[in-house]
Amino acid sequence: MMTSRPASVEILTAIGDVPAAQWDRLARGPREQKASAARGMEHRAESISEHATAGVAQPSGALGIVSAEHIESLPEQTESSSQEADSTHQDDACNPFIFHAFLEALEASGSVGGRTGWTPLHLLLRDEAGDAIAAMPCYAKSHSRGEYVFDHAFAEAMHRAGGRYYPKLQVAVPFTPASARKFLIAPEVDASPAREALLGALETLRARIDASSIHATFLIPTDRAAFNEAGYLMRQDQQFHFLDRGYGDFEGFLNALASRKRKTLKRERRAALEAGISVEWVTGPALTEAHWDAFYAFYMETGGRKWGTPYLTREFFSRIGTAMPEKILLVMARRAGRYIAGALNFIGANTLYGRNWGAIEHHPFLHFELCYYQAIDFALAHGLERVEAGAQGEHKLARGYEPVITYSAHSFADAGLHRAVSEYLIRERAAIAQMQNELEALTPFRRGED
Repeated sequence: MMTSRPASVEILTAIGDVPAAQWDRLARGPREQKASAARGMEHRAESISEHATAGVAQPSGALGIVSAEHIESLPEQTESSSQEADSTHQDDACNPFIFHAFLEALEASGSVGGRTGWTPLHLLLRDEAGDAIAAMPCYAKSHSRGEYVFDHAFAEAMHRAGGRYYPKLQVAVPFTPASARKFLIAPEVDASPAREALLGALETLRARIDASSIHATFLIPTDRAAFNEAGYLMRQDQQFHFLDRGYGDFEGFLNALASRKRKTLKRERRAALEAGISVEWVTGPALTEAHWDAFYAFYMETGGRKWGTPYLTREFFSRIGTAMPEKILLVMARRAGRYIAGALNFIGANTLYGRNWGAIEHHPFLHFELCYYQAIDFALAHGLERVEAGAQGEHKLARGYEPVITYSAHSFADAGLHRAVSEYLIRERAAIAQMQNELEALTPFRRGED
């Protein structure tokens, strides 16, 4: 285990400033890093960066180099806190959203950067030999859209007090409400000083861009503990995930439901396909530009009605389809010889992530079929432990998705706002806990009645 502290921190204005192979070595989870090393680094996740050029990243386009000597030291994380258990948010060793291909597709397609209000400012740590040893995906934000952890009330409070809330610094994957690692650390590196250096670099970056605050969203347990010990405010929210409780297959899942709920679910699935609709799973080399043309039409139709201006460009879908096809599952509905609806999912090591849905024809229960039931079916058929179906949506509860708590961390430069938010979060956590208890009692699973 390497114990020396990082020698320098680069602030990258584009993920392309570091070769994909270097970033992806950090992005793999610790378990996957060790397994890859044992197999000669031949794990299937490497296909994401197989076209990358190896070598040392050049800091072109970076804001500069910050010596680690000038990064304020933070309290060391204890082993007990870093090992905190959370059965609903265990780290996905191959979370697709923190890999170079996904982040670069966002930037290269114009979905982030430019005038989108998402300015890339990724942190990259190097050792004395110049090797990349840790990283963190970061963005300067000029608004609060596309985050799924809503802080509009904080912004309004700052505005009423005569302050300025934007820019703020966001540690996140844009438009992606899925828990993922934020501290990306090489397997041979002592994680504690690397986390301290990244946390110190965050504060240095916040001061450099005169941001009001730092927000790290959708945290896994280890990262949550690190931010907590650094003095960040902890915030909770709620999502609905499908968790495989040893069902084996979809029929096993159905048998775990209460009789009335099971009948309702079967009826919905039949009704969704009554109009002569068939469903296809499209992944890997089977993905074509024709699929993306159809899906983008769905995305624009539904996204335009829901959000006004959808976030992702057409080019984004082509780029991910080329760079990471084995990480993508399109669930497509066809009627009368043409595609009419689809759901985009990403495949991790143990999780299926539902991300976007759209349709140009509207049929009862088709949304539930493509986004929820088909996702469960695919996950069980491919040995995935859970399905994360995105933000919000209590209607997922009746479809076998369980309520889980998600976490974010927040720090405000203004002491008054920091105190006010801290007091607000105490009340919010109590409300979330009460809601969690109520929703858990409403899950559709059998309770001994049949």
